[in-house]
Amino acid sequence: MKIATAAERPELLGPAWERTRDTLPEYNNHGDVLNEYWPRLTEERPDFQFHLTGDDDEIVARARSIPLRWDGTLEDLPAGIDGAIARGFDEGGANVLCALVIMVPRDIQGRGVSAAAVRAMGDIARRHGLHTLIAPVRPSWKERYPLVPIERYACWRRPDGRLFDPWMRVHERLGAAVLKPEPLSLRITGTTTEWESWTGMTFPDSGDYWFPGGLATVHIDREHDRGSYWEPNVWMRHTL
Repeated sequence: MKIATAAERPELLGPAWERTRDTLPEYNNHGDVLNEYWPRLTEERPDFQFHLTGDDDEIVARARSIPLRWDGTLEDLPAGIDGAIARGFDEGGANVLCALVIMVPRDIQGRGVSAAAVRAMGDIARRHGLHTLIAPVRPSWKERYPLVPIERYACWRRPDGRLFDPWMRVHERLGAAVLKPEPLSLRITGTTTEWESWTGMTFPDSGDYWFPGGLATVHIDREHDRGSYWEPNVWMRHTL
């Protein structure tokens, strides 16, 4: 596999999007804060956005990251993925690289590509003199336990001592340590109709609802025609 940054291979942006567009649930494409900044990643930080390619330029991973300032303390961690992308664009003095997302096409998941993408992100960080990679990890099995607080879920371990969550475990095997859970990482709001479209569900009344692919519940307010959701993440750190 080869690393191709958006600066080096801008022509891969379209094919990479098409290859990975169904990797995350639809609702994840509608972040209130995230969407404000997202297009700027490839426009203003192309050296930190990359794809892994195989034979004949086959897209095997699509990844986004942003350099930002962090003083190394838990108290100074950004407020989740929303806080991270805002800090990366709105503040100077970047000294670490922050992962935002790694997407692997569904038909080749489970073959070690995600671990290769994390390593590639570390390589890109080192190219730019950054020796720490932090990640607001989206736990892949949290959708199975949407009612369990992320503070508890992040601590679960298997009998062998490894982290319970598969995606967190990938990071752990590569040397990452858990820093802290972030229950309010990614804010997504929309009308009731939009949420019904994103989830394929009907919300007849106001209240909190589980929905397919959600890591927590969405709150539906029929009176004000509004659905509100906070996606939790878990901060992890790689020392490069």
